[in-house]
Amino acid sequence: MSEFPAITHVAVTVTDLSVSVPWYTRLIGAEPVLDEDTGPFRHVVYAIGGTLLGLHAFPGGVREPGPFHPYRAGLDHVAFGVADRGELEKWQKTLDDLGVAHGGIVDAHYGSGLSFKDPDNIALEFFAPPA
Repeated sequence: MSEFPAITHVAVTVTDLSVSVPWYTRLIGAEPVLDEDTGPFRHVVYAIGGTLLGLHAFPGGVREPGPFHPYRAGLDHVAFGVADRGELEKWQKTLDDLGVAHGGIVDAHYGSGLSFKDPDNIALEFFAPPA
């Protein structure tokens, strides 16, 4: 059997692209590489390293109105890897500068994380491996 393939993209469904696109653009610090209406949905895609992050919006809206909740079956969170705790501290300052609420850096034996949420309450994290 061949090696398990890497993740090429993650797509999250958002309620309002006019809110989410500017928010993610400020966070990522780059413009989307694709903005396309496919018919069944519109997606806006960012290139982050070797991975794509897509924001999907459906013409009829979301089926279950209300904010994302990690206890609902499906996506729990998306984590962006950083090199070390020092880089994590820089991201904490960036989130502060952008006015994005976060939970502070949490250290554990398996690494350190900095959790925050997007405008739809989707859980995101910057994660550094243990020192």
